Amino acid sequence: MNHIKIDPDRQLGNINPHIFGGFAEHLGRCFYGGIYEPGSPLADEHGFRKDVLEALSRLKMPIIRYPGGNFVSGYRWMDGVGPVEDRPARPELAWETIEPNHFGTNEFIQFCRKINTEPYFVVNCGDGDMREARDWVEYCNSSQETALTKLRSQHGFAAPHNIKYWGIGNEVDGEWQIGYKTPQEYARAYKEFAKVMRWVDPSIKLLASVVSNWNAEFVERTQLLLDHASEFIDYLAIHWYVGNPENDFARYMTVSEIFEERISATEGLINAMKLQRNIRRPIAIAVDEWNVWYRARGNTLEERNNLEEIYNLEDALVVAMHFNAFIRHAQSVKMANIAQIVNVIAPIFTNREGLFLQTIYYPFELYSRTCGNIALDPFWKGDTFSAGDHSALRTLDVSASLNEAEKSLTIFVVNRSQTDALETTVSLESGVFAGDFQAHVVNGPDIKATNSFDKPNQVGIQKAVLTAERSQLNYTFEPHSVTALICPLS
Repeated sequence: MNHIKIDPDRQLGNINPHIFGGFAEHLGRCFYGGIYEPGSPLADEHGFRKDVLEALSRLKMPIIRYPGGNFVSGYRWMDGVGPVEDRPARPELAWETIEPNHFGTNEFIQFCRKINTEPYFVVNCGDGDMREARDWVEYCNSSQETALTKLRSQHGFAAPHNIKYWGIGNEVDGEWQIGYKTPQEYARAYKEFAKVMRWVDPSIKLLASVVSNWNAEFVERTQLLLDHASEFIDYLAIHWYVGNPENDFARYMTVSEIFEERISATEGLINAMKLQRNIRRPIAIAVDEWNVWYRARGNTLEERNNLEEIYNLEDALVVAMHFNAFIRHAQSVKMANIAQIVNVIAPIFTNREGLFLQTIYYPFELYSRTCGNIALDPFWKGDTFSAGDHSALRTLDVSASLNEAEKSLTIFVVNRSQTDALETTVSLESGVFAGDFQAHVVNGPDIKATNSFDKPNQVGIQKAVLTAERSQLNYTFEPHSVTALICPLS
């Protein structure tokens, strides 16, 4: 028998809704043919695909990162503003394409407003310079009478966009990046970029690109950034992608330990440097690129230009485990951005006639719509499994949250067994359940089940209403499933 114990008083911290953020890059069909398709019968008067907007709105993403990604390290933001017919097409070196620049700053702002999300911009710290970065802040945020604000007004936007979140560079620790920087070079560049951007708008929040290459010197990078520029850092941004190239389900289910190791290591580095340098201001973690990505890795030029991964049920379980980790680390992880949102390694997949929702769409929707505002510290024990380099991992991966306003508890559980339904007792250490609870379950016929245009509903969400008794409920978690138990409290 498995047992989950919940004490509503054992609180880990506030859950920032930005952990349910997204990321959209100028890559493949993310924008052109995905979000933005002028002339399509499915598009609105501004060229945005209405079916895509509706699907994205269901995910309730509170923030979306733009415009990259590797793309941003060669991007000139001025190419993407003004009359579309006057915008220059440029060779795009990161993904070996031609960028027409038909979609840019103001189109992205319009897109964000349509789905009620906040924009998060990343500036070019690859082949770009600090003048270009501070000019972009001024163009977007200034209300003073300057040449750039007049230009914004000429482009049809008299009021400032008030972009709050700005990242300085993308994956600068990777040799694959345009403008790769050593730890010393980036710490120096970050501070100088940050200074002039903050001088333009002191209210902005700044994100430092600390690690995407976990085989390199990420400890030194973190130390140097916090040594030289801690007063300008609101978030340290970290990236990772995971996959199952060995086709070993049990081993794939152990990737939860990667999330724990990397978040915990980053937390420790921040805490150590704050103690050593007497840094008093909060510095959070942003996992601002994460996802499953291992099939469409760019073995051909066409594949490299698209990266259109098709996801199965086991990938959906891994996406859910990401959210469990972010909730368990709610004190430090204040933003996370799934990469990406449409077509390119994404939960939504389109063609000219419509779209289907990939398997990973459903855990994202489930968590973003049912998660409370307080992370709890659940205790759980029961069945275990061993795979790869790990032994005796708990088969159930668990997180829990409290919705203070609605007085309800949500328990998120991933059953990592391919074959076994796991009977579980859930008990409250204090308080009682207020009658019936809801079970929302993401599952499909088997771990390799995928959705497609022909079979769009192989994996989805099923709902049931069940009864709890005072301080205890019994529930059996289906094999290879993601479950949210939503329980009113009294």
